[in-house]
Amino acid sequence: MSRFAGLKQQRTNSALRGADRSQALEGSARKPRNGKKMIGGYYTPELSRAVGILAAEQGVSIQALLGEALDDVLRKHGKHPFGER
Repeated sequence: MSRFAGLKQQRTNSALRGADRSQALEGSARKPRNGKKMIGGYYTPELSRAVGILAAEQGVSIQALLGEALDDVLRKHGKHPFGER
């Protein structure tokens, strides 16, 4: 028996647990993303922190706040809001 047999077995077990984890993610967390496109941008750390704090204070996600902001921009420009939250 190799002196690394235990390490190989541990690594194999870890890989199997990782596969189970990824299957669980695909089954739940990724379904809401199907058919969606990511919209993003780069902003200052201060703005990022402020949006994160506001989201926590309101008890919503940053994504929900951004959806609300995009709806407001669409209304401002005479477009139909989508209500994405």
